[in-house]
Amino acid sequence: MSERTASRADLVADAALALLAERGMRGLTHRAVDEAAGLPQGSTSNVARTRQALLELAVRRLADREARVLALHELPDPRAGAAATADALALATHRALTRNRELTLARYELALEATRRPELRTHFDAAGARFRDLLTALVTDLGSTDPARHALSLAAWADGLMFSCVAGSFNAETPSLPQVRAGLRELLDGMLGSR
Repeated sequence: MSERTASRADLVADAALALLAERGMRGLTHRAVDEAAGLPQGSTSNVARTRQALLELAVRRLADREARVLALHELPDPRAGAAATADALALATHRALTRNRELTLARYELALEATRRPELRTHFDAAGARFRDLLTALVTDLGSTDPARHALSLAAWADGLMFSCVAGSFNAETPSLPQVRAGLRELLDGMLGSR
């Protein structure tokens, strides 16, 4: 794939994600993506011929953009301890709650659609595997006695907080970074003990 093609695909995927956040799944059409991206009519179809292909493109782009937002590559060495890990995870979670609400909304739209489209579920789960695997390795290195369960607890806590504050009943209240950090420290302390 050439750089020009890759750029066009990214432009289409970014427009699709913006539309998902703004209008929901019903608002995602090839024509709407063309308009939102400022592309000539038919451009989106050249990149992603079917709705399924467009959704898969959006899922891949979402995973790439969320990886940059969460900056999981910046997590401290687990030998720095649970407090340092909680600080880094809090910063990543807070970024998703504040500067990247649109991306978080798009993820929830895609997650719900994946419950109805098994072919999309495969792509959505594969894209999310890198985050799940990273969390599992992280809690393992921190000394977890049940890494799979603890990774699920961490992901569920962060997802629950993000959903509540972006789309749920706490949408008018965004917790501060210190509040997110305190919640994560409590969770990690409960899972790992005083390590």
